[in-house]
Amino acid sequence: MKNYDAHHIRNIALLGHAGSGKTTLTEAMLFESGEITRRGSVEENSTVTDFHEIEHERRSSVFGTLAFAEWQDYKINIIDTPGYIDYVGEVISALRVVDTGIMVLNSANGVEVGTETIWKYTKEFNTPIIFAINKVDHDQSNFWRTVEQAKDRFGREVTVVQYPLNEGGGFNTIIDVFKMTAYVFPPGGGKPEKKPIPDAEIERAKQLHNELIEIVAENDENLMDHYLERGELDEEEMRQGLTTTLIKRQIFPVFCTSAKNDMGTGRLMTFVDVVIPAPVEMPPVSTAGGEALSADPSGKTCIFVFKSLSEPNIGDMSFFRVYSGTVKHGMDLVNEQSGVTERLGQLCTVNGKKRDEVKELQAGDIGAVVK
Repeated sequence: MKNYDAHHIRNIALLGHAGSGKTTLTEAMLFESGEITRRGSVEENSTVTDFHEIEHERRSSVFGTLAFAEWQDYKINIIDTPGYIDYVGEVISALRVVDTGIMVLNSANGVEVGTETIWKYTKEFNTPIIFAINKVDHDQSNFWRTVEQAKDRFGREVTVVQYPLNEGGGFNTIIDVFKMTAYVFPPGGGKPEKKPIPDAEIERAKQLHNELIEIVAENDENLMDHYLERGELDEEEMRQGLTTTLIKRQIFPVFCTSAKNDMGTGRLMTFVDVVIPAPVEMPPVSTAGGEALSADPSGKTCIFVFKSLSEPNIGDMSFFRVYSGTVKHGMDLVNEQSGVTERLGQLCTVNGKKRDEVKELQAGDIGAVVK
């Protein structure tokens, strides 16, 4: 695997109420990127991120599990988190190290209690948020009701970027008001065909497109000037504006997916690549001693261990994010809590229970070390 720098790394957590489809969406992302060749399912106990015995027994996530997808020259680190509040500690540890959360909503159920609880923690960590309204293929799907509930609970910053043309059992088309394009999916999902937006939907799509531009422009004086002069923003201005407003939690873009049928996954991943903030674009973090750290691979090496566990036949593993510098196998680092110097063992990237040894990880990346 290639070594990614902080400009080409994205760190996300999939968040939301139990049963919203986070693990299935993770599976679709891994499939789209080629990390796996067959999509598993929660029902068959065959997903990458729900691999512990207790998760197979419960048919739901218990642990926040790390995975990654290489997508269009970017590495997307994904932490698939549990939805039951009993395991909220796993959500909190994930929020500590990611740069953006994807809040997955069940289109048939709307905003559920677990979502509202997790939302409080995203506010505490000031985490940028994208909404993915999933299961729009469900017979009881109600996308627009879910959007209205999200706006009511989380504010006017909730802004539609995509909506399903024909939600329910026959779902196969997404209208993207950022790209002003219709994406029509084949029966098995995967890569869609790009088509013009149907005439019957043009008025609604233009209205939503203008609402998207306005919420981006209203928070940036230069963009507002351009918008007032031209009545439009070009794609690069929109991209930059979206990134800035995401970081400041001034917008919560809404996407739609059918993770089970792998529809909408690729477009969501591309948005993650080109719009959500890279580690270098996020505000610096501070050490316990007050030292500010930016995602500079040549800076002082500093990692944050956010989770440890013991694996049969492997031993103790610690999962960490590199906040500054470049971490290498055999490197000596000082434990800031104990003051003890510790030597790092084998470094690896992680996809569920699959570990691949690497020589180094740069600032912004997430990986694990075997003790």
